[in-house]
Amino acid sequence: MGALKVIVNVLHIIFSITIVVLVLLQSAKSEGLSGSIAGGAETFFGKNKGRTLDAMLSKFTSFVAVAFLITSIVLFILIKNV
Repeated sequence: MGALKVIVNVLHIIFSITIVVLVLLQSAKSEGLSGSIAGGAETFFGKNKGRTLDAMLSKFTSFVAVAFLITSIVLFILIKNV
């Protein structure tokens, strides 16, 4: 159990740092009223909306957030059973 707890702790720290970095790398979605209207129309009607850098960062952020949640639950279970 001790080695598993250390491995999950290390993964948890890596995922937390990764989330912070990914959120800081993403561009701001709301740049005033004109930015929100034009940006929404551009992403809604754009052809390559899933292939842009912001879309890829958003998808990777979602993946890392889910992994962070899973490691949080596993750490809770490991600490609770000790």
